[in-house]
Amino acid sequence: MELNDRNLQTLTEYLQKTLSPDPAVRRPAEKFLESVEGNQNYPILLLTVLEKSQDEVIRVCAAVTFKNYIKRNWRVVEDELNKISDPDRTAIKANIVNLMLSSPEQIQKQLSDAISIIGREDFPQKWPDLLTEMVTRFQSGDFHVINGILRTAHSLFKRYRHEFKSNELWSEIKLVLDTFAQPLTELFKATIDLCQTHATDINALKVLFSSLALISKLFYSLNFQDLPEFFEDNMETWMTNFHNLLTLDNKLLQTDDEEEAGLLELLKSQICDNAALYAQKYDEEFQPYLPRFVTAIWNLLVTTGQEVKYDLLVSNAIQFLASVCERPHYKHLFEDQNVLTSICEKVIVPNMEFRSADEEAFEDNSEEYIIRDLEGSDIDTRRRAACDLVRGLCKFFEGPVTGIFSGYVNSMLTEYAKNPGVNWKHKDAAIYLVTSLASKAQTQKHGITQANELVNLSEFFVNHILVDLKSPNVNEFPVLKADAIKYVMTFRSQLPKEQLLESVPLLVAHLQAESIVQHTYAAHALERLFTMRGANNATLITPTEMAPFTEQLLNNLFKSLAVPGSSENEYIMKAIMRSFSLLQEAIVPYIPTLIGQLTHKLLLVSKNPSKPHFNHYLFESLCLSIRITCKADPDTVDSFEEALFPVFTEILQNDVQEFVPYVFQVMSLLLEIHTSSIPSSYMALFPHLLQPALWERTGNIPPLVRLLQAYLEKGAAAIASTAADKIPGLLGVFQKLIASKANDHQGFYLLNSIVEHMPPDSITQYRKQIFILLFQRLQSSKTTKFVKSFLVFINLYCVKYGAIALQEIFDDIQPKMFGMVVEKIIIPEVQKVSGQVEKKICAVGITKILTECPALMDTEYTKLWTPLLQALIGLFELPEDDSIPDDEHFIDIEDTPGYQTAFSQLAFAGKKEHDPIGDAVSNPKILLAQSLHKLSTACPGRVPSMLSTSLPAEALQFLQGYLQAATVQLL
Repeated sequence: MELNDRNLQTLTEYLQKTLSPDPAVRRPAEKFLESVEGNQNYPILLLTVLEKSQDEVIRVCAAVTFKNYIKRNWRVVEDELNKISDPDRTAIKANIVNLMLSSPEQIQKQLSDAISIIGREDFPQKWPDLLTEMVTRFQSGDFHVINGILRTAHSLFKRYRHEFKSNELWSEIKLVLDTFAQPLTELFKATIDLCQTHATDINALKVLFSSLALISKLFYSLNFQDLPEFFEDNMETWMTNFHNLLTLDNKLLQTDDEEEAGLLELLKSQICDNAALYAQKYDEEFQPYLPRFVTAIWNLLVTTGQEVKYDLLVSNAIQFLASVCERPHYKHLFEDQNVLTSICEKVIVPNMEFRSADEEAFEDNSEEYIIRDLEGSDIDTRRRAACDLVRGLCKFFEGPVTGIFSGYVNSMLTEYAKNPGVNWKHKDAAIYLVTSLASKAQTQKHGITQANELVNLSEFFVNHILVDLKSPNVNEFPVLKADAIKYVMTFRSQLPKEQLLESVPLLVAHLQAESIVQHTYAAHALERLFTMRGANNATLITPTEMAPFTEQLLNNLFKSLAVPGSSENEYIMKAIMRSFSLLQEAIVPYIPTLIGQLTHKLLLVSKNPSKPHFNHYLFESLCLSIRITCKADPDTVDSFEEALFPVFTEILQNDVQEFVPYVFQVMSLLLEIHTSSIPSSYMALFPHLLQPALWERTGNIPPLVRLLQAYLEKGAAAIASTAADKIPGLLGVFQKLIASKANDHQGFYLLNSIVEHMPPDSITQYRKQIFILLFQRLQSSKTTKFVKSFLVFINLYCVKYGAIALQEIFDDIQPKMFGMVVEKIIIPEVQKVSGQVEKKICAVGITKILTECPALMDTEYTKLWTPLLQALIGLFELPEDDSIPDDEHFIDIEDTPGYQTAFSQLAFAGKKEHDPIGDAVSNPKILLAQSLHKLSTACPGRVPSMLSTSLPAEALQFLQGYLQAATVQLL
């Protein structure tokens, strides 16, 4: 693409169209941009639009498009097309920092993100001057520029907070510290001085305090992995200033907004985090500063109001206390009963109260409420922090703390009992307190796994929780109902089974609640209960125990999806999936009705897929419906196809990228169920599955390969007779996959199915070319994964076509090639093959080579016979060799970058492991003994003499065992 006005104009027009609310305008524009993004100069054109356009909206759109383009394409993946040319990469890196610094804040943020994505790949090796370019801008004195640099540095360095330790990481952090730590410290001191100079200028203070907040975040990232020497030497500067900022109260920076945290709150929150980091990880060095921080943070907690804008500050301040009280070093600070009482009374109890802001979120912003309350998201809540502090205090003071809180719990419940209609919030806080007191250890799978023995959970359930669950009006006191449901879910591993069984019909009733939070919690609680395991790893709750409630359960789950605000509720859909999985054949009578509802839902969400988890569970539920119903009656597969194919066709025609891999998986499942020949509706689709564009998306590859395998398994004869012209296309797919280190195993899956199922004469003309392609890949890039797959393939070929055919095709490509493969690949590498079926294929194939290949007995290949037999005995008896050379690391398919839908495996569409040899060979060791016996009968005396001269004694001993087990002997 030329850098000219016409192209700039075209690009601007298409960017404009991508903002259209009309999908008919928006989608083609997005497709066009996607189609040209591989062209040289495309990113430079985008940056030019971003810089020169007069339209602010277009500039922001270009910035977002550019960032997403970088996100998708900057990382260079081995074996895949590099979509950004080297000149473009150089130009981007040369201009982006300047452009970012001269742009308005909204665009600056997008470009800053783009710099950090590029930095993640290229810094420091391929972008060595990035840091110095950034540091020199600190001298500019222009805080718009300085904040741009700080924001970029933050997005670049924040990954240090969650990277695994490695030498590479250490050397990068060291480089950053050497260049950045001193200027950052100078900037910190200078900014604090400027705050005093401009103490009465509100506009200047806003800019300076946003700088201080960013500097504090950078401090956290740079100190996270270890305490750097520079920061240890300058601890006095940093900690004294941090402490002063914590105690600072500038009236000008206080905001009237009750919701949104102001700059002062954000800065203090980060300082609490920094202090907690030092208290936890570097307590010895931090000890001199700790008492004054504890005092400052305690005062902060006691004087800060209940408004939402202080939530982050309060929760970080409480987290600081929680991290301090868990350390044996600081235990003495909390030993006094008065201190404990004071913490409980002034910090914990007030921050466990259900505020009107929480009530608003419960009613009007249920999604966020659920994410915070149920999933423990990153948005730290006061309640969660208070709960962590209770747990921290219980580590050393469980008895006293439980005693203090029991008093509070009782008085709260007494208050509630006086006037439930008015005082319901007291009961809510009491339940929360009991939960935080009782929870010691917890997992996603089992809920609370370790509880405080001083709290009687079962008794509390009977006296206070059951009442709310049993209440005839499910819509009364929704918060307390949600609390009660959550209690059952949290303590499901601690409560006796009879109490859980008593809860099930009550939870089913709560699915009808109008409150989104309440019916979501009910769905989630049922889903968790249905996954619990009892004796013999069977589900704790059985389908028989569920029988009285099955119809009600299914009805209520599907009805709750119709409630406004829950139409794409992932918890409900997951509960539907789990109910199907638990109930199995009990759902068959309901499927004809339910499948209609599921396909209608699929049609609706495919118009604009926005909830990935919901969509995943929807497809899982479809798979379960198919599996369970067709297991009882395979002929019902036709009615599923009738219901699903119209929606699938629409998804494929509209190219709904998120759903295409799912559709292929469900189609594979349906096709694998067919018992007779392949239906014509599938054959009509076959040519479209070979289109190169489909194979460009990594997420499509595993499901498409599986679908093609199903075609080959069910319809190889039909393909050979009616679609023979498509065989080259099928092999073209194999050739593309085999060239990629990430996908070569998928290429072998396809090739193995071709060899196993296609009529031999339909692929005769292609066989030699297949082997040549494999040898070329072996020469250019031999990896352990490739070799393992190659071994399985050649042995499967040998099983299918015979050992002579294998030897002849090798020697036809190049004389003596067969010997080289046996000597250089089969003998040394076969120990690496993993998987029962794969090992069996190799064992049967090698047995055939040993006993049905005359060339191995009567030519210069004969010297390989005994080593090959020894390798086979090793495959049977030695542990698998799972070593991988240092220079090989495989890119995980899921790890490929960008927005492309990663492949999401559907658990309930799972493919049964297929054994191409099947019952023909049940025990390969017996087959080896019988085959050697047959060979020795044909040429008496030869086999024993070859064994006795060169087979090691240990291997010979194993072989004797096989011969005895097969009741044969060698002649």
